Amino acid sequence: MPNDDTRLTALIEELSKLDTEAATTERGDLDLLSTPELVARMNAEDARVAGAVAAEAPSIAAAVDGITERFRRGGRLIYIGAGTAGRIGVLDASECPPTFGTDPSLVVGIIAGGETAIRSAVENAEDDADAAPTSLGELGLDESDTVVGISASGRTPYVLGGLAYARSVGALTVAIASNPRSAIGSAADIAIEVVTGPEFISGSTRLKSGTAQKLVVNMLTTLSMIKLGKTYRGVMVDLLATNEKLHARSVRTVSQLAGVGTDEAGRVLAAADGSVKLAVLMLATGADAVAAAAALASADGILRDAITALS
Repeated sequence: MPNDDTRLTALIEELSKLDTEAATTERGDLDLLSTPELVARMNAEDARVAGAVAAEAPSIAAAVDGITERFRRGGRLIYIGAGTAGRIGVLDASECPPTFGTDPSLVVGIIAGGETAIRSAVENAEDDADAAPTSLGELGLDESDTVVGISASGRTPYVLGGLAYARSVGALTVAIASNPRSAIGSAADIAIEVVTGPEFISGSTRLKSGTAQKLVVNMLTTLSMIKLGKTYRGVMVDLLATNEKLHARSVRTVSQLAGVGTDEAGRVLAAADGSVKLAVLMLATGADAVAAAAALASADGILRDAITALS
């Protein structure tokens, strides 16, 4: 087996080939710039991210279609990652229930090192190639699920191990990396390699790489939820009113979509047990809660189709 010095040398050589680890002479003067100059320079770097994401549109679309198809047959979306990448997956998963009214088990974020790693670094967690398969196995992963591995470098052992396990059970696998021809991209069914280039601070992949990862996961969940009928006319209609702000948003949404006053919207929303989608359907068609619920079920939860069916 190679000794520690040999492994270190090999890793240094590997990292030197990654765009995300590169240092550029054009940023060698950062410590000499004024604060407004720093803001302008960093903002200019960040502005490159959207274009890099756009270049991967075909792969992102393929991933959305694959995720949606598996959702429709009872599957889940599971993110795996370490450090910033893992936290972004956890964040996106945690925001789906209040935004789209989904069960917390539908979109899951798993981070190397467990819950502690969400707030604190866990030493060597990303190097454990066996940890993700263990976690995925505990979830009962199968061929109906999708696993999305996130790694800026594209070489994280934790993510590679998880993707290999996911493929072995027939799950759809997607890789999100910030370097071209990445190891995780080669290990996945669909590779989304958003090449954002050298970071503003060399190697700090919480910056452009992290921004790109957030944009991509936003697309994966938001667009798949749109295709599942979680929105109507560009508005969230499956949100859960778990606090005063969201309750107010629910009333406002019903009022806007159904063209009624907020008092009427609130009354029907209460009769619909807080379901924005059901309340809009009742007001749009005159159906009572029972008939509206049945129509929604027959339409697979797609409000537009249910309105057509009852009109």
